[in-house]
Amino acid sequence: GSSKAASLHWTGERAVSVLLLGLLPAAYLCPGPAVDYSLAAALTLHGHWGLGQVITDYVHGDVPIKVANAGLYVLSALTFAGLCHFNYQDVGICKAVAMLWSL
Repeated sequence: GSSKAASLHWTGERAVSVLLLGLLPAAYLCPGPAVDYSLAAALTLHGHWGLGQVITDYVHGDVPIKVANAGLYVLSALTFAGLCHFNYQDVGICKAVAMLWSL
């Protein structure tokens, strides 16, 4: 039970990392809404899992862990919503990065 779930989680983390490696050149070569929203989802999930590991390593006690995890879910939801809002209402992630590179 538990080891199978951990194995699936590990596989999912690696899949998202490989997806991000593919999305970075895609963002440069063919920027657009599909890549923007894929980046928003993949970056949010990657950050969520990474910060979840920080919580696992450094937060101890039942109540602090529950509070930290709740805060992480709120932060991740706000991050994804903010990136989607940026993609929809502004230039999008791909074009924004291209604009930064052109400075």
